[in-house]
Amino acid sequence: MRAADTASAAAAAGFRLVRRPGCGRREPAAWLALPPAPAAGAVPLVAVHGILRAAEDQARAFAERAARRGRPVVAPLFDETAFPGYQRAVGRDRADLALLGLLDALAHEGVCEPGRIELFGYSGGGQFAHRFAWLYPHRVDRLTVAAAGWYTFPDTAPFPYGLGAGSGKRDFARHFTANLRDVLALPITVAVGADDDVVDENTRRGPAIDAQQGRTRLHRAQRWRQAMEDRARAFGLEPRVALHLLADCGHDFRQCVAVGGLDRLVLPLAGEEAGMTPPAVRSSPGLAPSPRGEP
Repeated sequence: MRAADTASAAAAAGFRLVRRPGCGRREPAAWLALPPAPAAGAVPLVAVHGILRAAEDQARAFAERAARRGRPVVAPLFDETAFPGYQRAVGRDRADLALLGLLDALAHEGVCEPGRIELFGYSGGGQFAHRFAWLYPHRVDRLTVAAAGWYTFPDTAPFPYGLGAGSGKRDFARHFTANLRDVLALPITVAVGADDDVVDENTRRGPAIDAQQGRTRLHRAQRWRQAMEDRARAFGLEPRVALHLLADCGHDFRQCVAVGGLDRLVLPLAGEEAGMTPPAVRSSPGLAPSPRGEP
């Protein structure tokens, strides 16, 4: 689709789609889906891509629903050169600080309100999103982790697999541990395709991680949800972690939106409830199931 056609389709659907350039490692580029009439105090949805880096798909998938609520969508693009290991959030490229820089710049430009965000990530983006929330729970209103390949667990395994001391020069585990209670108090949605049970070339695997987390993304989502619930109860907190299996979906972001209703799970509208069972087959403007999945 040509750029002019893309802009026209977005305007007809009630939002404006914009690609904002980045600033090296200080700020990633981003696709923005902007509502025609921003609501006062609207919390932006930050949607983080997987390793195919299809940030435009992320913005487009949530744009219409967000616009109907007067909310902007910010889909950062962590390019492979500047942010090769963005999924860990606190790797050498410090993707966490880059996202904070982007949000500060957007607030200064009047694109979104400063302060808290709703955070969503798919696959590699899900890895980033939950680790970002570990570091900055005070910035996150709600967290949705979709189809993450692997997780940081609330246990004593070495970071980034758990909260134990890692082997790197900079040990971030103590920051994660200090924020544990605040993270467990967040409303967290874990979503994964009900058919996302295949070990592919992008699945991190080995005896230790398989024993801790399970072999597939489906099993790992189930185990992480249970581990987070168990740890919340140990703190005397009521667990706020919900797991949703997306029917007839494998590891494909577009399919999870078009077939599994992932967009409605993340952004329910008036009369809908977060977590409602989506219809069997759905459509979203400009997003059809992809011929290949998004890791």
